[in-house]
Amino acid sequence: MARRRRGFEPFSLSFLDAMSCGLGAVILVFMIINHASQRTATGTDRDINEELSQLEQEVLEKRSAAAELAAALKETEQKRRAAEAQGASLKEIIEQEDDSDAEVRVTQDNIKALKAELKAIEKQVATLREQSGDGTATRRVEGEGQRQYLTGLSVSGDHILILVDSSASMLAERVVDIIRRRNMSDAAQKASEKWNRAVRTVDWLTSQIPADSKFQMLHFNNRASSVLEGSGKQWQSTEKGERLNEAMAALRKITPKGGSNLAAAFQSISQMSPKPDAVFLLTDGLPTQDASGSRSGMVSGRQRLKWFAEATRSLPKDLPVNVILFPMEGDPLAASSYWQLAQISGGSFMSPSRDWP
Repeated sequence: MARRRRGFEPFSLSFLDAMSCGLGAVILVFMIINHASQRTATGTDRDINEELSQLEQEVLEKRSAAAELAAALKETEQKRRAAEAQGASLKEIIEQEDDSDAEVRVTQDNIKALKAELKAIEKQVATLREQSGDGTATRRVEGEGQRQYLTGLSVSGDHILILVDSSASMLAERVVDIIRRRNMSDAAQKASEKWNRAVRTVDWLTSQIPADSKFQMLHFNNRASSVLEGSGKQWQSTEKGERLNEAMAALRKITPKGGSNLAAAFQSISQMSPKPDAVFLLTDGLPTQDASGSRSGMVSGRQRLKWFAEATRSLPKDLPVNVILFPMEGDPLAASSYWQLAQISGGSFMSPSRDWP
């Protein structure tokens, strides 16, 4: 049986075409609207980003300006404090200058008064010298006047004892020079500068001894003995200065040698009758020997200080000891020890300059 063909229906195709065209139109409109909105959104984002960048730049600039202002403020504060400190310092200096000016004026007034007093004293001394003729000095020494600028040294008393250190250390100030000179001839040793300074000092002392006094001159190294041979420990007359001149001549013939036995020198005082009124000790350091005159090897500073203490215990009480020290190297305790001895005994201590007397 043959099939029957279906017939063509024009209405159905037209409906589909219309629907397709409508759907395409809707899609086209949608695409156009969506593209426009994307363009609008992109432009808006770009504007916002630009505004944000500008704001960030402004913030950074303001922060930098604030930091600069803070640094400038800190520097200004430091300058202000420095100026205040400088002002206070200047004020203190001005106040001190005012005080010092007043002190200077007072000092100048005191100096003027002292100068006037000194002139008056010099005038009185000159008057007394004119009235008393040549004074009480028993002998003269060469040089400029009496040169009595060793303050505190007074050569006075009825019985005056001069003790001179004649040990080898009196040859020089340095140990190496002492050893070198010790091996020279007697003439070279006697010509040493340090020993001659001591001799000149004794020469000056003898010129100041009053004419009505008695004296004795001892020298000591390993032992103590009188400069004048045969005089023992007897007091010598200063009449006409003859014995003083003999003592000085004998002292110049002595050659320094041996050790330094200070105990022997002080013990000799107890053998004198009557006891001296004043002692003038010329030395260069602490003793290097004990009372027996013996020693072994090197002598330490502590040992020398011990022997010094033992020697001073033999001194009579109330006997002024005037010390004239010619210091040498390697004996730092000598000055303080002899100064203390002079102070305790009521004497004086000095270390004269190289050009004295």
